[in-house]
Amino acid sequence: MLQIVRINWVTIITLLLAGNAMAVEEAKYNVLSKEDGFELRKYEPHILAETTVDGAFEDAGSEAFSRLFDYISGNNNQQQKVAMTSPVGQEPSSRKIEMTSPVGQQKQDGKWVVSFMMPASFTLETTPEPKDTSVSIRKVPERFIAAVRYSGFWSEKSYRRNLVKLQEWIANNRLTPLGEPIWARYNPPFMPWFLRRNEILVPIALPKSSN
Repeated sequence: MLQIVRINWVTIITLLLAGNAMAVEEAKYNVLSKEDGFELRKYEPHILAETTVDGAFEDAGSEAFSRLFDYISGNNNQQQKVAMTSPVGQEPSSRKIEMTSPVGQQKQDGKWVVSFMMPASFTLETTPEPKDTSVSIRKVPERFIAAVRYSGFWSEKSYRRNLVKLQEWIANNRLTPLGEPIWARYNPPFMPWFLRRNEILVPIALPKSSN
C-alpha cells in the first residue's frame, strides 16, 4: 500500500510539473541578507490553496495533492483549469490557472498542511472557489522568512538535518521564529536528486534592521 501511495504521488506531481518545470511562476520576495546558504527574505502577499492531511512526513503529499490537483483541474465553482502543457485544449469559457512553485508542506496540530500558491494575478475575490470543502483559500500577508536551500532527496532525514542548521542560524542572528517551518519543493520528481531545489522556510518577526 505504501508503494502505491508513493507511485500516485509521483504521478500527480509529474503531471502537474512536467510541462512547465522550467517556467513556473514563483512566490515573489526580496533577499535582505545572505550568508553561507541562508537567506533573510521579505515575501509579498500571496494567495494559497491548501488542504490538511494526517500522515507520515514523506507520504502526506499524496492525499493532499489529489485534492489540490482536482481543484486546479476544474473542481471549483468557476471550472477553471490548470495548463498541463502550453497550449492546452480547453473550453472557451474556462480560464487556465498557471502552475506556480514552490509546493509547501507545514505541520499543524500534528497534521500536515500542503499548499499551492496561486498566480500573482489572483486576489481573494477572483480565486476560484473550491467545491471540495477540505480545500481552503487564504491570503498570506507580507512577511519575513528565514530560509535555507539544499539539494537532494525528498526525505525526512534531509529535512530535519537542514532544519537544525537553519534554526541555529536563526538563533545566532537573534531572529524570532513566529510559526512552524515550511518544507518547500520546486522540482518534479524526475529531476535528478542533486539538481533539486528544496528549501525550508521559517516565518520570523520583523527584524530590527528592517524597521
